[in-house]
Amino acid sequence: MATYVFSDVHGHRGTLDRLLERVSPSDDDSLFMLGDMIDRGPDPVGVLKVCRGLSNATVLMGNHEDLMLSFLEAPDEGMNQVNWEINGGISTREGLAALPEGERIDLLDWVAYLPLYAYTFVAGRPYVMVHAGVRPGVKFERGAGRDPEREGEPVVAMGWSDDDLRALLAAQSPEDLLWIREDFWGAPTGLVNEAGEGPIVVAGHTPTPYLRGMADLPDRLPEDENGLCRMVKVGARAETGGVADRWDIDCGAAGGAGFGNLLMLRLDDGLETYEPVREGE
Repeated sequence: MATYVFSDVHGHRGTLDRLLERVSPSDDDSLFMLGDMIDRGPDPVGVLKVCRGLSNATVLMGNHEDLMLSFLEAPDEGMNQVNWEINGGISTREGLAALPEGERIDLLDWVAYLPLYAYTFVAGRPYVMVHAGVRPGVKFERGAGRDPEREGEPVVAMGWSDDDLRALLAAQSPEDLLWIREDFWGAPTGLVNEAGEGPIVVAGHTPTPYLRGMADLPDRLPEDENGLCRMVKVGARAETGGVADRWDIDCGAAGGAGFGNLLMLRLDDGLETYEPVREGE
């Protein structure tokens, strides 16, 4: 069993199909999709359908899904339309309009109830997964998120239980989980201690080239030898035991061919599998 995470497909279904074919996750594997399935690219509705159909997948809402829902809930409010269209929503709007009404309603109902965060434990490490990031310094009570209906003892790794992670994430504002940038990438989360123990936050939303001048202590340049975007880990320092506490996996698919990749990251061993966006898709 393996655990994979990907993000920010932005309507590039052809690229996603090739990436999934290469990785070929099994029904026993876990997948986390961190939002922004739609907008920009040519087939956002197709991406929604693919992500919805993935076995053992946890799909999160991104800011683009939120923009879409805001417009559809209040289309007569002018700024809702402007905000969505300037962020690439026309291809999504056209794709939705082409669906039969029942299928469109069913798909949008699924999107409306997507969660804003997830977490998991892999190889003794807790991982927090959100679309944009978390706000450092938000106060929360360890263990305060315990679900009284859940049976058994909580999973614990590096001193963090699933109840602790739930409390951390529940304390965050939806606005930050969907939109935060500079305040997240520019400062340590404070969640990883000097021994390198604690949750790593994996996020998308910010294409890695945008980290220039924004992120503290990126581990490498955001472009590979072909000039295409790749993931960047941020924040390794003495106070974190040399562990990068923030990982950016938005590899610029929104920018299209010649700029963007899609990444499937395997958390078990850090394997990075990239698929470039091709011309015309």
